[in-house]
Amino acid sequence: MCQHCENGENMMKAAVVREFKKELVIENVAIPEIGKNDVLVNIKACGVCHTDLHAAHGDWPVKPKLPLIPGHEGVGEVVAVGENITHLQTGDRVGVPWLYSACGQCEYCLTGRETLCLHQQNAGYSVDGGYAEYCVADARYVVKVPDNLDYVEAAPIFCAGVTTYKALKVGEAKPGDWVAIYGVGGLGHVAVQYAKAMGYNVVAVDTFDEKLELAKELGADKIINPLNEDSAAFIQREVGGVQASICTAVSKKAFDEAYRSVKRGGKCVAVGLPPEMIEVPIFDTVLNAVSIVGSIVGTRKDLQEALQFAAEGKVKTIVETATLDQINQVFTDLEEGKINGRIVLTL
Repeated sequence: MCQHCENGENMMKAAVVREFKKELVIENVAIPEIGKNDVLVNIKACGVCHTDLHAAHGDWPVKPKLPLIPGHEGVGEVVAVGENITHLQTGDRVGVPWLYSACGQCEYCLTGRETLCLHQQNAGYSVDGGYAEYCVADARYVVKVPDNLDYVEAAPIFCAGVTTYKALKVGEAKPGDWVAIYGVGGLGHVAVQYAKAMGYNVVAVDTFDEKLELAKELGADKIINPLNEDSAAFIQREVGGVQASICTAVSKKAFDEAYRSVKRGGKCVAVGLPPEMIEVPIFDTVLNAVSIVGSIVGTRKDLQEALQFAAEGKVKTIVETATLDQINQVFTDLEEGKINGRIVLTL
């Protein structure tokens, strides 16, 4: 039992979505009880992701539960352990990722593709997440935070980091190949670093010059602003096309240029979720043997690997901190594209 519960203090502070497209309410709610396969995590930090904004607005066809405590980049300390759990103990440092749990028995789980499980639960969406002082987590799906990585730096790796790392793996480039990162925001600035750490040459694409300068500082070999020149034409001319383009941007134009930037036999990896339908030229796709593939977050193993890059200092998230009380202003800034890197709530 956690110290708060032992002292009879069974309430916690949380940011709650009560109604879609309305401001989150900061309120005191009951500290949740754990099941036999769960742990209770005292949240120390939680990254803010665009998906949290979509959840709060109810933007996607599959709606989140209401009321909802968002957050799928929550990291902190285990303070209570379910009776069936032997691999974790109180005091362990863990994170609660988007893949809150999966069934463990379907063809996807059994073949190492657990993020495709049709019975998965998602933190801060179908179950309550990390915008709170405490969060219940399925102990079988939390991932330990390396000892030399502080909570604020670790939090964004649990979504932004693992998502872009997995997308680069899906792109199947080899060291020395060129890759393009479309969008140098919360995901893209980490993607640039993973790509360099994995031995790739990188072209960074963004419509904001300050984000392109950040990409250059993080190791990008070439940068291009598509407001000044068609990025696909630039990439084809300068490097002969890329083996993989990773599109974290959320515009139809970005996806179109990301597709056209790929060389013959390469891959366009979709990560961002634009609201529009994207047209695909079938003739060119067949003739050039180009693959268009979606990449959805990453498995527990992917997350362990992504965290290790950060623990070794090869990847470092650009972070600004805010308090839980500031979440509505953070969401406004996120909508208006004012945030470079990632905002992390500290609790």
